[in-house]
Amino acid sequence: MSSTDTKGFTAVAVVGKQDKERIARAALARLMEPQDSVGLALVRAVGAVDTLGIATGELGTGPNLEREISSLLADGGGPSSWAGLPASLRRWAPRVADLAPDRDLETVRRLGGRLIIPGDDLWPEQLEDLGLQEPLCLWWRGQEQPLPSARQAIALVGSRDSTNYGASVTGDFAYGLAQRGYTVVSGGAYGIDAHAHRGALSGGVAGVPTIAVMAGGVDRFYPSGNEDLLRAVATQGAVISEVPPGSAPTRYRFLQRNRIIAALASVTVVVEARWRSGALNTAHHAETIGRVVATVPGSIHSANSAGCHRLLRDGGAVCVTDVGEISELAGAIGETGSEEKDAGAAAVHDGLSLEDLILLDALPLRSTSSVEKLTVVAGLSPDAVRAGLGRLGLLGLARSERGGWKRTGKA
Repeated sequence: MSSTDTKGFTAVAVVGKQDKERIARAALARLMEPQDSVGLALVRAVGAVDTLGIATGELGTGPNLEREISSLLADGGGPSSWAGLPASLRRWAPRVADLAPDRDLETVRRLGGRLIIPGDDLWPEQLEDLGLQEPLCLWWRGQEQPLPSARQAIALVGSRDSTNYGASVTGDFAYGLAQRGYTVVSGGAYGIDAHAHRGALSGGVAGVPTIAVMAGGVDRFYPSGNEDLLRAVATQGAVISEVPPGSAPTRYRFLQRNRIIAALASVTVVVEARWRSGALNTAHHAETIGRVVATVPGSIHSANSAGCHRLLRDGGAVCVTDVGEISELAGAIGETGSEEKDAGAAAVHDGLSLEDLILLDALPLRSTSSVEKLTVVAGLSPDAVRAGLGRLGLLGLARSERGGWKRTGKA
């Protein structure tokens, strides 16, 4: 493939439409930090190829584009006010000269990996639930097969300095879930993450037994002490990241990748977490997009369980103590690892529990309702409402809009 140097970065001269899109997203992944709301809104407005042209100065902008971005930011939960596109262009400018998407693509190919983008067969569709914060792309090392749907994946997260109790619980959960055909999602870190990946690898029967979502580039397994483990994950499952090869795993990027962990899975289980923990950040992302949050109770004397007890006390999580309870929250579809597609709305309704049917009836069709109001209308506890909304959301019978919930046309 021939190439030419334009505006300080190497771009492919003669490529197809999909190739242009892939190259543009690879470049934008290096240009912008994860969850750059303005950049993501610009991609929604004009596409990745034109966004790259605007960022490098090849294309101009106008007031109509600024208004469209403002509207997308407002609808997507972005900042209520922003400094305008010129400010973002100045922010991106220092990185333009270092853009070399073909080099990044060659690096990941050399590692046996690939770049996937929305629209690819391998792209996990559940990431669309992140709305404006859906990643531009995913750099991938692992099995070349589609990642499981959200209903077939469970996230296990928690403290890096896990206790023996946390390690034991995580290992048991991961192994048991993997034996039922679930994919275990975690972050590749020390502690709970590592025990989750090990347990899933030892018990997995699914095509992708475990997924590690990295905060840095997939060219370097981080932390180094988990290199052998992450290499095994890449061989048997998948190691993915939204930042390009060579990217450092900064604290900010650790927090941003948590939304991907939450979106990939139907249930996020916090096994151990201190009062202030990155695992609680993952739980927050999960709750925001209507996923079920669960947590494991621990000793009241253990600082490593303080965050878990905080989630339970604040009503943000369901208490779980075994694999069966987690499987039930996910919809109990992991027994065989596969499900026949729904024949229609009536078939979906037939599979609902009494509580979920009551909750579905309580949901409005046109407006939205809060969890607090639904507890009154449906006569259910806040925990039951949150868990039920998560299940209805995964079935496509309910959806979250700006913090509230409503029925879908499918219901």
